[in-house]
Formats: sequence, structure tokens, C-alpha cells
Amino acid sequence: MKTLKTILLFMSLLGLNSLMAQSLNALHVKEDLTKVRLTSPLWQKAKEQSVEVYPQTTIEMNDAELVRANEANLAKILHVKTLSDGKSIAFLLQWKDATKSLQTTDSTTAYGDGFAAQFSTVSDKLPYIGMGSEGRAVIVHLQKATGKVYEPNNGGDVYHQVNTSNQNAFAKELTSYKNEVAKQGNGDYQRSFISEGFRSLTQIRDNAEPAVMEMKYDKGVWSALLVRPLKSEHLSLQGSFPVAFAIWDGEKKNRDGSKLLSAWVGVSLDAKAKALALLDEIKGDVSNGEKLMMENCSACHQYKAVKNAPNYMAPNLSNIGGYANASYLKESIIDPSAVVVAGYNVNAHKNFLWYTSDEKGVRTSTMPPFAHLDEKSLNDLVAFMKTLKVEVEK
Repeated sequence: MKTLKTILLFMSLLGLNSLMAQSLNALHVKEDLTKVRLTSPLWQKAKEQSVEVYPQTTIEMNDAELVRANEANLAKILHVKTLSDGKSIAFLLQWKDATKSLQTTDSTTAYGDGFAAQFSTVSDKLPYIGMGSEGRAVIVHLQKATGKVYEPNNGGDVYHQVNTSNQNAFAKELTSYKNEVAKQGNGDYQRSFISEGFRSLTQIRDNAEPAVMEMKYDKGVWSALLVRPLKSEHLSLQGSFPVAFAIWDGEKKNRDGSKLLSAWVGVSLDAKAKALALLDEIKGDVSNGEKLMMENCSACHQYKAVKNAPNYMAPNLSNIGGYANASYLKESIIDPSAVVVAGYNVNAHKNFLWYTSDEKGVRTSTMPPFAHLDEKSLNDLVAFMKTLKVEVEK
């Protein structure tokens, strides 16, 4: 332990950054995981590991109340257990949340707590962490905490979908109406999507990407379950593969891009699985990287206390080190058009277009490529960018 502390101190004095990437090791079990649930005793065998999730701050949402509620957000720890039976993968996630928030049909300002897991359909390059990217599709499994909603399920009964305040029902009739809604109601909001970049998120309705999801709140802690097959129409998860997690806090009006998000995390199905090089962190001089950031990036990008650039001009990088992997950051510096982030409303911010499009719809980032930087400078710059993240909540 003393040796490790000495090494870390020495690296700190040199300004070097070479943190290990987060990873998860799946425990192989013989039991059929399609039957596992949140309360299954099987979880007691699995080792608990940690994944950090950070506030997504690339784009600020147009909701002043939401912005105020989230401006002091810290990162959170997801406590994760992982199981595999050779056919399916199962995750048990737990995180602290002071309030239980449900998404309901009788309010337009109430938002539910929730979680999502994201899988990459490609293995040679990392997709954009929030929504996938062109040629790098992602599969997203989403679960939101909801109150009971009545869905007729093609039964033609729309009467029980109408708000109770609009019913010609009183006393016992109204009670009977509410009981019927409760009996037929569905409180399980679970969806699967495929996405290949902004504005392409599409719900999968044919069960091509099946999943079992659950959420349960108890004493200030959410527990969440995801079970899905290793092989499906769009995915073939084997050996080692990347996964990313997200959580939403309804009390803080989280929805869409306002959430806490992890970087891509490597999952190993067995001890012999080779780690993914795409997820490796790099070694670099953080001090020199900070200088390079000021010289090359601060005119367009805001980050932490550095706000030389105007609002909306380019993505805010204040938490980029928390949810972007080193290889993705490096690619974004060398070839900004490889993955193009949509940006703000072009009608509201005409002077700050994040990309241009040709007649074929091909998007080109307005950020110039910095391919002229030598390898050391690139590594130093990425090493500094990986430090751009808020503290983790204790």
C-alpha cells in the first residue's frame, strides 16, 4: 500500500495522468438468468463494483428551473453487480436518491426517476456516448418510474384513459372508476431503442432486442435490474464489450439529455477475456495539457471556470472527462467530423452553427481538425480533458 501511494504521489508531482478505465467482471452462473429478478438470492454471489456517472453538460436545456436545480450537481456512484449464464447478461444497479419521483399522466411538470443501459453495435470505434453516431448505432434499454397508466392494448376501451376530473362520476361511481383503472393499469414504463445519432432514436417494437427491466425504491436507494440476451438481431456480446449507464432524477426535472451519464465501461464475461483497447486511458502531462487546452480550445469551448467563449458557441466540456473515453476524445480532436453533435436550435442561435450540411445531407463539423498536433501533445491534451469533471457525491 505504501508503494502504491508513493507511485501515485510521484505521478502527481510530474503532472501525469494514467488512471485505469472502469470495468465490470461478470460472474458466470449455471442458473437461467431470464428468470432472475431484483430479489433473487443469486445476486448475493456476485461481486459489487463501482461505476461513476457524471452530469451531462454538453448542452444546456432551455428550462431555467431545471438549470437551477442541476447547476450544483455532483457525480454519483452506481453500485453494479453483473451475472452471465452464457446466453444472457444481467445487471443489478443501485444508487442513492433522496426522493422517489414518479412520472404520471395527470401532470406536465412531474418527471420520473429512471435508468438506462446502452450497448454499442460496433467494436472498432466508440459511438457518441449520448445517442450513438452515424455508422455506430447503439441499443438503449430505458426504464422510468411511473404511476399506473391505463392502456387499452387494442381493446378499444378509451373511457378509462380520460382524466378522472373529466368523468361524470361521483362518490361510489368515481371510486369504482379509479379501481378499474388501477386494476387494468400498467406502471411499467420500459422501452428499447436503436439510435445512430441525434434525431434518429427509434423505438424497437418487434422484440428484436428483448429485455427484462425492474426498478424498486427503498430507504433512499433505487435498485434496478436489466436482463437481456448476449446475442440478438443487432448485438453479439462476447468476451469483452462496452456498456454505458445513465440515471435520471425526477425531483430535479431530469429528462432527455439532463441526466447523469457514465463513460463506456468494459464488461468481461470471463477471466480470459481480453480487455478492450478502445477503453484504455492514456498517459499524459496534465499541466502541459491545460496549457494546450487554453491555447487551442478555450476560444470556442467553455469548461469549468474558463468561460472565454460565448454561450452556445460549442459543446460545454465541464464534465467531458467523466463521460467521454480517452480514445473518443482523441478522435474528436483529430477528426471532429467523425461524430457530429447537433448543437442548439439553429433559429435561436444562428451565429453558432455546430456543423454544416452539403446537398447530400453529409454533416461537417465547424470545428477545424487538430491533426497537426504531435502524439505527445494529443496525449497531454486528452489527459487534461479527462480531469474535467465534478467531484463524486459522498
